[in-house]
Amino acid sequence: MGIFTGLIIEVGRVRRVDRRAEGAYFVFAAQQVLAGTRIGDSIAINGIDLTVTEMGADYFTADVSLETLRRSTLNELRAGSRVNLERALGVGERLGGHMVQGHVDGTGELVSTTREGNAYRLRFRFPRELGRYIAMKGSICVDGISLTVAGLGDDWFEVAVIPHTWRETTLAELHSGDRVNLEVDVLAKYVERLLQHTERAAAAPNKLTMDYLKEQGY
Repeated sequence: MGIFTGLIIEVGRVRRVDRRAEGAYFVFAAQQVLAGTRIGDSIAINGIDLTVTEMGADYFTADVSLETLRRSTLNELRAGSRVNLERALGVGERLGGHMVQGHVDGTGELVSTTREGNAYRLRFRFPRELGRYIAMKGSICVDGISLTVAGLGDDWFEVAVIPHTWRETTLAELHSGDRVNLEVDVLAKYVERLLQHTERAAAAPNKLTMDYLKEQGY
């Protein structure tokens, strides 16, 4: 498993897709993301952590499980599709975005795109079960891109996209109704888990009784 920042290195293309009973085999055309990459390393494709199985000067391959195909938009990719690429974070590199695991929590849907000054405001609809992890001014990963929540409703959130991100990712190619991969901030999930554990511990009966002490020889 790699760790990513949500800062896209380049936009690559799907060169070939072989769909099989046990999953799929992808060939991606790329260049910059291959610098320093070796077979077995992790590369995020539209926010999905995949393992490089083969590579050449301008391509790499990856196997995709049925589980990943079900939970992400990878099954919608075809030869020629453009994808956001990021190699896993190396020790000592800058963490410019936020901590991203490359594990898709669900898929969202683009609702609208609005020009706002020199930037763009995009509204996405998300599955309601992810709502508890999304907060105003918090981080969210959309198709592998680290973004900040700029607006929030019961089942939608908005992000403001600066010109650089608009040019250097696939966001400009999205149309209303297109699906995207979403990964919520992992810190929110850990906080929820910690609170659940704390609540269960508080509700558990106190085992330190006189009978328990006698049984232990006190």
